Amino acid sequence: MIHPPQPNLQTALGHELKHELAITRRVLERVPTEQFGWRPHAKSMSLGTLAGHMANLIGFLEMSLQGAAFDLATNKMPDNPATTADLLARFDVNAENLHQALADVSDDAFNDIWSLTHGDKTLLSLPRTAVVRTMVLNHLIHHRGQMSVYLRLLDIAVPAIYGGSADEAPKR
Repeated sequence: MIHPPQPNLQTALGHELKHELAITRRVLERVPTEQFGWRPHAKSMSLGTLAGHMANLIGFLEMSLQGAAFDLATNKMPDNPATTADLLARFDVNAENLHQALADVSDDAFNDIWSLTHGDKTLLSLPRTAVVRTMVLNHLIHHRGQMSVYLRLLDIAVPAIYGGSADEAPKR
């Protein structure tokens, strides 16, 4: 049996990210500006903070592909968007930058170690493949699940994610 050639890591990750980012954008489109301050529990992030975190965290992959480390002491993280329109614009820019950074890197670069630091303290060091999986994809999927619960509690229609939701048939 002849198997078709497997895509390189860069291509495979690009396809997976494109799919996951499209789903995430559909979820973020439902976040109403007037509810940004709402939180389901005192220990929970507000809706706006969670949505902003989701829009910003995809930038970690781009950062990891552009250098060996990111220093939180010298690089300011962006403020959270103030409106749904700002949120979606931030997400779209970060997604586009992510796809471009991914297109510009070789598969070998994914084996390199990337570090998150705060001054001279290393917070974590991971191969870039782990950054893609744990810090970006798994992290994003985790928060997307939280966001779908927030939307449900606010009685906002939850979009189809992996199959239909109680509110929407799957996108085909």
